[in-house]
Amino acid sequence: MDLHLAGTRAIITGGSAGIGLAIAHRLAEEGTHVGLVARDATRLAAAREDLAHHGTHVAAHTADVTNIAELVGAVDALAGELQGLDHVVANAGGTVGGAVLGAAADEVAASIADTLKLNVVHAATLISAAARYMPGGGSAVIISSISGMRPTPRTSYATAKAAEIALATQLAHELASLSIRVNAVSPGSILIPGGGHDQFRIEHPDEFAAWLSGEFPWGRLGTADEVADVVTFLLSDRASWITGVNVPVDGGQGRPSARRFPSRTVGPDIG
Repeated sequence: MDLHLAGTRAIITGGSAGIGLAIAHRLAEEGTHVGLVARDATRLAAAREDLAHHGTHVAAHTADVTNIAELVGAVDALAGELQGLDHVVANAGGTVGGAVLGAAADEVAASIADTLKLNVVHAATLISAAARYMPGGGSAVIISSISGMRPTPRTSYATAKAAEIALATQLAHELASLSIRVNAVSPGSILIPGGGHDQFRIEHPDEFAAWLSGEFPWGRLGTADEVADVVTFLLSDRASWITGVNVPVDGGQGRPSARRFPSRTVGPDIG
């Protein structure tokens, strides 16, 4: 199927590794010129070189997506080099801190605020800045997570990812007047060499095996390429009547994390 992406232009944050780099490869394979944003200049240069064999233009700009000035500057620079934009992917994200229980109140507040900034504020700022360079319309995808749909012990992360899903719905309505579609994609647990799940698999093989057998109908974690395929389709005109939705890419996964909530502490019998 021709996705009609040849000659289009896209920006991807967190584009130097993992899901972001996989999306860049899929888009470049379809003929899209890509602009990558990431913090690590060395990894960014390696990613740019890795993508070069597709034959499309690859631009790159270092920026910390939590630094608003840097992020907007990266969008301006990449849009200038690519001579406009058609697509944008808010892929960068992560968590600062984790659960509420056991942490000091000021630490909880800081963790929630910082995680929201890394995920939600970054996504909103990126799409806002990119929209100025999309006069003919276009599409955006926010990479959320199934952690935003189901309870998980990483409270800060789950809260931010749920907000990203809501943000995609809101922006889909707000930007419809500009002919810009906005959707969210929520990956399940993705096995990336050297990533968190890979490390957990190595360090806690029994717990990983139990999680795998109990929560994954297909008996495996997902891959970055499987997420990239869905994102690429949603960005394309083949998905022209899809906007404001969240698409889980999780293979039917159950519990989002191998970690569990703490067991309930039974209080004294006062009956």
